[in-house]
Amino acid sequence: MTARKGKAMSGHGAHDSHGGNKRVALLISVLALLLAVSETLGKAAQTTTIGENIEAANYWSFFQAKTIRMTVTRTAAEELETLLPVTTDPEQKKRLEARIDRWQKTAARYDSEPETGEGRRELAEKAKAAQAKRDHAQAAYHHYEVGSAAFQIAIVLASAAIITGAMALVGVAGVLGLAGAAMTAIGFFIPEAVHLF
Repeated sequence: MTARKGKAMSGHGAHDSHGGNKRVALLISVLALLLAVSETLGKAAQTTTIGENIEAANYWSFFQAKTIRMTVTRTAAEELETLLPVTTDPEQKKRLEARIDRWQKTAARYDSEPETGEGRRELAEKAKAAQAKRDHAQAAYHHYEVGSAAFQIAIVLASAAIITGAMALVGVAGVLGLAGAAMTAIGFFIPEAVHLF
């Protein structure tokens, strides 16, 4: 009777262990899925960071070129203005005034050109907007990376729990999985709310 009872209990223990392993395997599957999501979002954020950084650099380069042109044009106009008082020929004076006026208008256009969006002011606004997008994507990327690391460690610990039978590792894996999910959610919804790096 005692031998039968012992066999029944050992069979029941094996069944519990098998069921526990199934639950741990399910946890690992969920963690792997979340890891894939976090990695995909991280790659997308990284690509956006690089793209927006290039975009901002292009706008600032264009801004610099416009600044140089504007400075050269204004300097040329100012130089001609110094010749006006000493010019005695009325026709020559008229030509100088017309050229000065054209150059001043050109310099003003280099500074601001709302129609085309290619004046210095508009380019600076575009560059700052690209930088803001870059910074947002970079903040998200850092959260996705931390989330991915948490998922990876959780998967390792959950796998170790199956091999060793140390079910405490499953609890730690679960906590890390929740932390990874929280980091991924922060990266997706409010990446600037928590500053990691």
